Amino acid sequence: MQDQHMGSFEAGDSSVDSTEFMPSKEECNRHMEGEFHSHLDEKVRPYIDLIDSLRSTGIEKDLTLPSIAVIGDQSSGKSSVLEALSGVALPRGNGIVTRCPLELKLRKLKGGVQWRAVISYRDKYVEFFDPSLVEHSVKKAQNELAGEGLGICEELISLEISSPDVCDLTLIDLPGIARVPVKGQPDDIADQIRSLIMKFISKGETINLVIVPCNVDIATTEALKMAQGVDPEGKRTLAILTKPDLVDRGTERNILEIVRNQVIPLSKGYVIVKCRGQQQINDGISLAEAARTERDFFRRHEYFRQRRVVLNLDVSHFQKSLPLLSEQIKKQLWDTRKELGTYKEGAPLEPQKRRTYLIHILTHFNDKINRLCSGQVVNQDNLFVLLRSEFKKWKEQLDISKASYYQTVNEVVNEYDLKHRGRELPGFSDYSVFEMVVQRLVLQLREPALETLKTIRETVQKQFSSIADTCFCEYPFLLCVSSNKIDNIQSKQEAKVEERVMEQFEMEQLVYTQDNIYFKTLNETSGYTGASEDNCADCDSRSKYPEMLKAYYEIVVQRLADQVPMLIRYFMLKESAQILCTEMLKLIDGGNVDEILREESEFSRKKADMQNRVERLSAAQEKLNNFF
Repeated sequence: MQDQHMGSFEAGDSSVDSTEFMPSKEECNRHMEGEFHSHLDEKVRPYIDLIDSLRSTGIEKDLTLPSIAVIGDQSSGKSSVLEALSGVALPRGNGIVTRCPLELKLRKLKGGVQWRAVISYRDKYVEFFDPSLVEHSVKKAQNELAGEGLGICEELISLEISSPDVCDLTLIDLPGIARVPVKGQPDDIADQIRSLIMKFISKGETINLVIVPCNVDIATTEALKMAQGVDPEGKRTLAILTKPDLVDRGTERNILEIVRNQVIPLSKGYVIVKCRGQQQINDGISLAEAARTERDFFRRHEYFRQRRVVLNLDVSHFQKSLPLLSEQIKKQLWDTRKELGTYKEGAPLEPQKRRTYLIHILTHFNDKINRLCSGQVVNQDNLFVLLRSEFKKWKEQLDISKASYYQTVNEVVNEYDLKHRGRELPGFSDYSVFEMVVQRLVLQLREPALETLKTIRETVQKQFSSIADTCFCEYPFLLCVSSNKIDNIQSKQEAKVEERVMEQFEMEQLVYTQDNIYFKTLNETSGYTGASEDNCADCDSRSKYPEMLKAYYEIVVQRLADQVPMLIRYFMLKESAQILCTEMLKLIDGGNVDEILREESEFSRKKADMQNRVERLSAAQEKLNNFF
């Protein structure tokens, strides 16, 4: 919106303090004569163009621009004033007529140019050349945004009217202030409207244009109260008095005191107008005819023809806002560029460079996977510390099993003749009995081994996925593909390791080790010093079996303590990494590079938002620099 010089509603022999802004004789001959004419000085137009050009950059998403907000109680004559300004019929009637904020842009064209209007909201943009379509177009837009009925919506409708018969002016028309809901309205409609109005008029950059009927007590008008609440000194409030023909006889002097700024002072003053009423609309009175009627009313009125309008709505408010606005733009631009600098540069646009970029990020991913598998720390956790911890738990389970194993063996020896002796003579022992004990107890270690495998699979997959998240956070396709490949590869490798572990425990059923390894372990664990392949007579006694079987179990424990982790590390880590890296590099061959590098993550959206903000702010800064 824009601050600007606004002339009075010219009528009869009335006068205006600032005569340099009175309409010229030529302008007074136009059919809009008397309808709240604004004779704009050539110095004002650049400010209007500047604020519109700033708005065209979308800068309002980042900063508040100077604006003029039109507010008034319901049935205050707000729609009539806007009609007088725009020269077209707007939605009007009882109750809530303005259901969405309406940005009314009036653009004065030089003679001979066709009347034109554009209405836009959300993703709609409609151009038309018939003034009679305005009311229907605005109602249609309001129904689409606020729904059928009497509710309101905070979404903005923009209506731009270009004509030789309007002044250069941009206003935001806000819903009329309601006190109680009527049928079909929400119970809190009054609060909704007040909240919406406050969002506009409370901003220090906004000029508040308050519409007040002459036939009510101005001090009790809700619209003026709201304006006073946010602008106690009245520095950015202008009041327009409507319906002077409805003033009770004997109270005309009171109205003149208000117009002369003697009741509730406003630095921008008051202006009194008489616009087309509902009855005139019903009778088919045109705007031009209503303008002539209005002129005659003021010329002939006993009191209002003597009115002296205090009016000072000039560009000073906007002029003061520009330096502050410029500083705000510079600060936001600096902060946004600084934050944007923390983001990685995205994929290039050129096809060949995009392919090279894809190779680069895939190679970078593979490099991190390989460094992870070689023991380097590439993210928050050290993978080998995690693996070592799990393998240590596996070894502890093996060590814990020794006690129960040794106890079971002793029980078999002690109770052999009572529970296990077969056809053999007393003093002899059946080797198969002890073999089955070893097989059964060793087999109990299979489930803990598989649990270790499952835990390691989860750990490795989490580490691989973490690298994928880091490398492909901006590219949902790559992130999805890598996640699926990691999961599939880990699943296949887990099945492969599980098969190898099962095979290992099947082999353990053979109860086998090299003789020299066995005797070496037996001597170390039992305290024997001479047991060997050539001297094993001392081991023939059944009483020696516990120590002998304990020695064998030590060999089994050591074998499993190393073999299971080696199987897991090889297949779940090393081979998985090799397969993953190969699979990812295959994306380069025949893949749709544009689809692969498509950015749709929250990260990339935020980055795009900041890039758009930089563009908006830069464009706005350039326009301000050119203006000064």
